Amino acid sequence: MTALLRTVLAALTAALVSIVAPVPAPEAMAATASADCATDPATPKRQLRAMWISSVANIDWPSRTGLSVSAQQAEFRAWLDLAVRKRMNAVIVQIRPTADAFWPSPHEPWSQWLTGTQGRDPGYDPLAFMVNEAHARNLEFHAWFNPYRIANHDDPNRLVSTHPARTNPGWRFAYGGKLYYNPGIPEVRAFIENAIMDAVSRYDVDGVHLDDYFYPYPVSGQTIPDAATYDRYGAGFATIGDWRRNNVNLLVRELDQRIHAAKPHVSFGISPFGIWRNAGTDPLGSRTSGLQSYDAIYADSREWVKQGWVDYISPQIYWHIGFSTAAYEVLTAWWSDVVRGTGVQLVVGQAAYRAGASGEAAAWQDPAELSDHLHDNRKHPEVVGDVFFSAKDVRADRIGAFTRVVDAHYTRPALLPARGSGSAPGAPSITSAARASDGVRLAWTGSGTAYAVYRVDGARSAADPCFFADARNLVTTTRQTTFTDTTAGGSAYTYYVSALNRTHQESTPSAGRVVEAGGGTFSVVVDNAGSGFTASTNWGTSSFSGQLHGTDYRFAQPVSASDPAWFRAAIPSAGTYRVEVWYPSDPGYNSATPYIVAASGGNRTVSVDQRSGGGQWRVLGTYTLAAGTYDVVGVSRWTPATGYVIADAVRITRA
Repeated sequence: MTALLRTVLAALTAALVSIVAPVPAPEAMAATASADCATDPATPKRQLRAMWISSVANIDWPSRTGLSVSAQQAEFRAWLDLAVRKRMNAVIVQIRPTADAFWPSPHEPWSQWLTGTQGRDPGYDPLAFMVNEAHARNLEFHAWFNPYRIANHDDPNRLVSTHPARTNPGWRFAYGGKLYYNPGIPEVRAFIENAIMDAVSRYDVDGVHLDDYFYPYPVSGQTIPDAATYDRYGAGFATIGDWRRNNVNLLVRELDQRIHAAKPHVSFGISPFGIWRNAGTDPLGSRTSGLQSYDAIYADSREWVKQGWVDYISPQIYWHIGFSTAAYEVLTAWWSDVVRGTGVQLVVGQAAYRAGASGEAAAWQDPAELSDHLHDNRKHPEVVGDVFFSAKDVRADRIGAFTRVVDAHYTRPALLPARGSGSAPGAPSITSAARASDGVRLAWTGSGTAYAVYRVDGARSAADPCFFADARNLVTTTRQTTFTDTTAGGSAYTYYVSALNRTHQESTPSAGRVVEAGGGTFSVVVDNAGSGFTASTNWGTSSFSGQLHGTDYRFAQPVSASDPAWFRAAIPSAGTYRVEVWYPSDPGYNSATPYIVAASGGNRTVSVDQRSGGGQWRVLGTYTLAAGTYDVVGVSRWTPATGYVIADAVRITRA
């Protein structure tokens, strides 16, 4: 947009007596945003942020077999809530771990990892439940399938009697103490595809995901027992290796075709082993010297990208920066080169399980290692996101490694990368925006699958395209048409809403809606992760409890000294205000945590039993506060009771 056009628009807008601010034409906005806007790499507008939720061997979910329906569901909701707190926008959930199903499949038995007994009905439809819960939080749900693995043992008699691998014994082989479907048998390939497509066709999944297990990883002294299958089906292939790679390629290519024929919006991705081939073997390979998935497990992952058989590739680059065998920075550069110009998106598989874990290399004991991976990603525009293995390691946050990731890279929400070339929805229309006791409440109409809400400081007469160039003004994404901005302070703001379709093309923003400064409905939330919080180094940081506010909370041991953690706020005018606090509760926390309120006429102290009543706003009382920006609420360590004192968030509202 030219300077002259901006001036004309501003003049036209000023002539309108309205709080609705018009936006420029879509073409002008796109041109300006791409040409003139300075963006912050720390707040990208689009980025896939996900974690794998593993079901095999009860790695993540369910935590053990035989849980009640309500317990299974509560655990899964907690994983989704963790993803939301970490500002993720997708989950990749294993629903076919060992040739069994987390849904009522007509092809395969119920998974043993649900009830402990393969074939036993868990009493509900886990896949329907999981998809609905993910979408309620505006998280994409990618259904993760292991294609060939039948069991982590080699005794077919331990399978339920109706298992297809028992009724079709010629379909399977044993290798390395495990059972596998034979990828070289055409009927097997069709069966696996049909089993996957049943879930795709019947459930509202956003993606189909295959992991790195194709032909079995090599076991010393053993040979894959498929020579007879090669003799029968391998005509035209010079080597058994070429034939095996073709078998896997056929599965990938046919799945790609079938998924998109059934549901064009569903994304298809694979997370292969991080090394395709080494440059010492193949000049097209990477400057690495590790296991080659092309040769070892017959996964020609480079070919899948070059042929466009996948929508995204998520190589498991599970090595640290500078690792001599397979350096992280070497492989991100190599994979970026592979996807460049193909239209296939590159999402990096990250080894959260190694950060701070006992026995890992020294590099993984550095809290910055995982975050440094994402800093390296910024060198490569082809990298559009990350997936972390696995959920329990994200939650564990050993040595604060994942907190570093969130603090450095996930400070704002992000839209998912757009897929394909679909048309964006029309711009929504904000129908109301008003202050309330719990924040600014917005409502709008629109035709999107989801919506993005932006907040810009001040009363704006016109929308600058640069407001939307990155995520610095992005407040949330939601599938609802209402939203309450509980982070709003007492200043004047202008809100905008855009609509997104199923493949994340974004509309132009709505006309802006101004919310005037505070007045009688002032309310502000101060979180411990925000700039209004201060505490000494004696206060630790944790995200252990699912009842936290925001991304984490602070904790400290009680002592015979105050050493308070303070929440600072800008109080717009002297008056009466309601003060509320949020904390996670735990039986091991403090029974008499002192909260200090800096009221007019002197501090007031209220003791709170943090062993219970957490995960919600709790009213301390109503107080007269002076105008100004100052430390309004403190959490003291000076208490005779035992157990951690917790500082998480406060909310101050004009009474």
